Amino acid sequence: MCRAPALLDSGVRVIDLAADFRIKDIAEWERCCGMPHACPNWIENAVYGLPEINREQICSARLIANQGSYPITVQLGLMSLAKPGLVKTGSLIADAESRVSGAGRKAEARILFFEDSDNFKTYAVSGHRHLPEIRKGLSSMANGSVGLTFVPHLVPMNRGIHATLYARLKSDVDFQSLSEKTYASEFFVDLLPAKFHPEKRSFRSAITRRIAVHRPQGVILW
Repeated sequence: MCRAPALLDSGVRVIDLAADFRIKDIAEWERCCGMPHACPNWIENAVYGLPEINREQICSARLIANQGSYPITVQLGLMSLAKPGLVKTGSLIADAESRVSGAGRKAEARILFFEDSDNFKTYAVSGHRHLPEIRKGLSSMANGSVGLTFVPHLVPMNRGIHATLYARLKSDVDFQSLSEKTYASEFFVDLLPAKFHPEKRSFRSAITRRIAVHRPQGVILW
């Protein structure tokens, strides 16, 4: 992060792969990361690197903030529903499962692959560090604040994320058709036909997000 200002001042276009420029609220960022921000003057100039939302801004941006793995999964999954009037945005739920590497690269026994093999566990229930980023993105889509319960889990697989997203209906809409229109031209999103479910093995090593829409008992499941 400390090198970014010098590169930007010299005319270099910067794509930040860390989480340094994803959140505009500096106080929130410092609370989540537990350290002072090294270059707060550039935060307002950063463009969030989610092409499905900020495609035009990304093309001309000098500083791009690469999105996190959980945030891109939850935001893309709810993108067609977050529009005002469709669902109750105050009670969204994201139940997400990630590979062991999703917990970071620290040398801790609890996240070693052989310790987690044949295991399944919840972590960071009190507040995952990606939660503010997810809320920020969803609030922008919904044009207002959102309420999100986000619970991540670690599962023994090499890579990938599986998320089940819940939203309560406010209006009776054909959400399959709505989703088909929303994602029709999105290269990185693969919307499955009605009644199909995504399986991790079917898109191993892929760069797309595979999404399915279901409606049991009046609830939308992604």
